[in-house]
Amino acid sequence: MTMDFALLFFILLVVTWAIKLLDKWVLKPRRVANYGADADKHRSKIVEYAISFFPVILFVFVLRSFIAEPFRIPSGSMLPTLQNGDMILVNKFSYGIRLPIINQKIIPLGNPQRGDVVVFRYPVDTKVDYIKRVVGVGGDTIRFDGKRLSVNGVELPLAEQAPYVKPSQQAGSPMRFTETLDGKEHDILLMPMLSHLRPIVNFPHIANCEYLPAGTQMTTGVECKVPEGHYFVMGDNRDNSQDSRFWGFVPDRNIVGKAFFIWMNFSEFGRIGTSIK
Repeated sequence: MTMDFALLFFILLVVTWAIKLLDKWVLKPRRVANYGADADKHRSKIVEYAISFFPVILFVFVLRSFIAEPFRIPSGSMLPTLQNGDMILVNKFSYGIRLPIINQKIIPLGNPQRGDVVVFRYPVDTKVDYIKRVVGVGGDTIRFDGKRLSVNGVELPLAEQAPYVKPSQQAGSPMRFTETLDGKEHDILLMPMLSHLRPIVNFPHIANCEYLPAGTQMTTGVECKVPEGHYFVMGDNRDNSQDSRFWGFVPDRNIVGKAFFIWMNFSEFGRIGTSIK
């Protein structure tokens, strides 16, 4: 997702508003002087369209900027919670009111909590939106080793479920587990083979992380101390997700909102109306 719709709608809003004001204060008085009561019949098509679309654009801009924004899941990194093709809604005010375009928080209402599924601007390229699950907040120590996640020295409970069989969404033979984080359950996928981890960029606060050796240049795990004002996020599809284990922490300023609802999936209508947990 690389198109900045907030910027696009802002530009459209400014342009239509400017045309509306131009017509009110300049063009309409001229038409009235020339045509009297029939002035509006001689309004140009551009002005008509701008005046007609201005309230619609304003409504959409406010809705997307401050209330809820739609996103489409582009990959399987959040399986089994979210599938490729799910169209979701993101609550834009769960964590505070932010100014659109610059994403600056002006009214704090809360912060992401462990277990929340959040949309955020990818720290490596902020033009791209990512979606992952928050597993660590500022001050936490996160350790992922041997496919087990620990938060502040406590290994999260796992309960094995049936194998995940959905070839269109996930290759291989992953096992499905229910993981419990802060008393809340969510499902994850784990592949039977050993995973290797290493950073893909020299990310900020990389000194807070230690990659656990596996006897080669690759590593099998990582332990990180999450800086204040940052979050450690992971995909539920643990062996098929590039997340904080690879590119570091998500700063609070990058948070877009909390994913809460699947409103459409054209490939699987039964997923419509599903809440995200």
